[in-house]
Amino acid sequence: MVALPFQTLTQFPPPAASMSPTPTCMEKHAMPQNLHGRFPSLKVRRLSRRLLLQFLGFNPILLCVYPIVAAPVPEMKDPEVIRTFKLASGVRIQDIVEGEGSEAHEGDLVEVNYVCRRSNGYFVHSTVDQFSGESKPITLPLDDNRIIKGLKEVLIGMRVGGKRRALIPPSLGYINENLKPIPEEFGPRRSLFSHTNEPLVFEVQLLKVI
Repeated sequence: MVALPFQTLTQFPPPAASMSPTPTCMEKHAMPQNLHGRFPSLKVRRLSRRLLLQFLGFNPILLCVYPIVAAPVPEMKDPEVIRTFKLASGVRIQDIVEGEGSEAHEGDLVEVNYVCRRSNGYFVHSTVDQFSGESKPITLPLDDNRIIKGLKEVLIGMRVGGKRRALIPPSLGYINENLKPIPEEFGPRRSLFSHTNEPLVFEVQLLKVI
């Protein structure tokens, strides 16, 4: 094979413009590469702007698609405080709900619902059925000779709609078997009198002052 001299390679005339009026398929695919080659700074600017936005914490896609909506500020509520106090007799009381109705005084008849438990939390008796939720309120006289003294002290001063929890020491509880409240059923009554020598917890709700 004979090598052509360098001059012969440069003597070929360039192709006329009229020979290829439209770009070929290969030329079409080569155009973007040629543009990037001719304008190298165009791509760099776009990448730099995107990186700058991301660095500042903006996502340009989200800014274009989703409007900016301020998150609602949660309403601040004061914490619910349960007032706890101890009477001179030794009864400890917690005010769970403060009533807004009539106030109970010594000598009144009151209608209440209650739950009685041992100090370790074990159930003793109640006017509210544990399974159905049905209640059978009872009427109690606020009199030392007819109701246990500790429960009388809990009810005096309460208002209708109020609810209290109290720890009653044995000396202010069932010192005899004639003091109310006493369950009517044999099983609960037997359970109650088997725990009269220990503190009892009463949760009582005042429904009505008669």
